[in-house]
Amino acid sequence: MKAPYYQPVSKEIEVFEKTFENKLPLLLKGPTGTGKSRFIEFMAHKLGKKLLTVACHEETSATDLIGRYIIKGAETVWLDGPLTKAVREGYIIYLDEIAEARPDVIVAIHPLTDHRRELYIDKLGETLKAHPGFMLVASFNPGYQRGFKELKPSTKQRFVALGFDYPEASLEQEIIINETGVDKDTAKKLVKIAGKIRNLTELGLSETVSTRLLVDAAKLIKSGLPKRLSVHVAIVEPLTDEPEIIDALKDLTDLLI
Repeated sequence: MKAPYYQPVSKEIEVFEKTFENKLPLLLKGPTGTGKSRFIEFMAHKLGKKLLTVACHEETSATDLIGRYIIKGAETVWLDGPLTKAVREGYIIYLDEIAEARPDVIVAIHPLTDHRRELYIDKLGETLKAHPGFMLVASFNPGYQRGFKELKPSTKQRFVALGFDYPEASLEQEIIINETGVDKDTAKKLVKIAGKIRNLTELGLSETVSTRLLVDAAKLIKSGLPKRLSVHVAIVEPLTDEPEIIDALKDLTDLLI
């Protein structure tokens, strides 16, 4: 199986390998679309590990992760959740946007994030010792979460943490070209657009242009959609629903591509 494409920015590969080697949990911090999920896929492939990914949301509970009893025919059987499966089998589990999940998720993972490396399954009255190959990885977006969606310092301090941000311009161009096959000039213009919008703090955007959005725009351009239209639908429209801001961003991006 071909390795997922990932372009290292710093020493994150070495940090991940040593974190895994020392059986420590890892927290990835950074804006959406900066390569956190791709990095985990790349590292799981590099280490030859099975990866289970859970996209956390406001309804994600400890039960969803640990497991539940289900009716099967005439009997009730226990079904492991992804976290329990990873703990038993020695997989990497990736809890994406963990701060979005319900508070009981944080309570459930606490014994897995310290020296115990244990998971307590209340419904079975069982405590599982983590397989030696088990690794817990979580991510969250510090710029996006507000108030109750913020991770507590006491939780963050249970993890080794890696910060992710938008790559510098030449690296971001390289990523776009590798991901889409678009020409260098177009990639350069897309990165320039991203730089301009990321600096427009006065617009009050809750999220700014991610590398993922640039890749989407490049894919549309590569497949034959006009450049300006590609930028409008893949970059501008996903950022905001405010008509005045959309118009301002369209005017800005039209000048740059």
